[in-house]
Amino acid sequence: MQRNHDRLVHLRIGGRNQYLVLRPEDVKHVMQENHRNYGRSPAFEILKIFLGNGLLTSDGDFWRRQRRLAQPAFHRQRLAALTTTMIAETASWIAELKQHNTQQPVNISQAFMDVTMRIVCKTLFGSDTTGKLDGLSTALDTLNYLANKKMLSPIRFPYSWPTPDNIRSKRARAQVDSFIYGVIDQRRQQHQDKDDLLGMLLSAEDEDTGEKMSDQQLRDECVTIFSAGHETTAVSMAWTVYLLSKHPDVLARLQTESRAVLGDVTTPPPDAFRSLTYTLQVVQESLRLYPPAWVLSRRAHHPDHIGPYTIPAGDTALISPYLLHRDPANWPDPDRFDPDRFAPGGPKDQLHSYAYLPFGGGPRLCIGNQFTLMEMQILLAMLVRSFELKPVPKQRITPKPLITLRPNQAIRINLL
Repeated sequence: MQRNHDRLVHLRIGGRNQYLVLRPEDVKHVMQENHRNYGRSPAFEILKIFLGNGLLTSDGDFWRRQRRLAQPAFHRQRLAALTTTMIAETASWIAELKQHNTQQPVNISQAFMDVTMRIVCKTLFGSDTTGKLDGLSTALDTLNYLANKKMLSPIRFPYSWPTPDNIRSKRARAQVDSFIYGVIDQRRQQHQDKDDLLGMLLSAEDEDTGEKMSDQQLRDECVTIFSAGHETTAVSMAWTVYLLSKHPDVLARLQTESRAVLGDVTTPPPDAFRSLTYTLQVVQESLRLYPPAWVLSRRAHHPDHIGPYTIPAGDTALISPYLLHRDPANWPDPDRFDPDRFAPGGPKDQLHSYAYLPFGGGPRLCIGNQFTLMEMQILLAMLVRSFELKPVPKQRITPKPLITLRPNQAIRINLL
């Protein structure tokens, strides 16, 4: 490892040269100002095996076309129509949690996996998923586990080889494909416009050519939405609840806001959640400390210069939101959980725009960032309104940097 002052760290990983970019202004150069020089790194070829060629893994002109087609589905006004579904599913989930024996801690990591799966299925496919979630959830969890395993393995057998992991992967992918293609085919035959995300993707047209997405493209975008809207949101929520259980002062302030704004109705109106200012700050601070996409990689098409240093063509620029978010030059006392950093007009507003990247940046900013923020606010406000959160003694939770920044074990919480 070679450090170039405080701008780049040169790493040699797996026989490849990689350059960790440290300053927010240099990150902006890579992700925005010179973004056309940077494509997806070789790591994304592994993700393509599992996710297909969706917005997360595609590149170049194909990515740009897909982004144009998918963007309207994630417009704020379109997403507002989906908040009613989020609220209803969360209310049902809260009712189930109230049946839990309060003498036993709750596996909150798994609980969030369950509810985010329900939310993403209902918002993506509407009512077409009724009674079909268990098998789909298991298949997606298998694909996620095997993708993590393959990414971390120094030996990667070709996907065509009949290894036990490849066989498991192909079976799980076949199960996911059967479900998603079945829903797509059913929708095409019905010729009905629906307000869920799949309906919006089905109706999307390229404004230049009039083309719509093929079944393969729809499948790949649906799997990508599943992965982002299910696993990453669940992991982020588990980290948030863990932090709150360790900081009762923040929790008390959050409860005061949620109970005052939402009242005691089972399913609060969507407009009420827009007033949850402190709830959003808590979510933002949790994403600062534990960003799900903890590292991003971009391969240089041509040589690039960052200050006096060169990133050669074919080498990789690494950007770590985790490190950016904990840089004391931008975040005083960076390991402290302090939602007031994100208060309107507060410290966050004075920082470089690329000092905080929970959803990436530039043209490849996560298309579902507003969807995720709204979902997290709804889940969090309705949970703390209903329960006290108490930590489980002697539970040692540390970050485990897989594809997403997971905890090293399932987080358990006492809900009282």
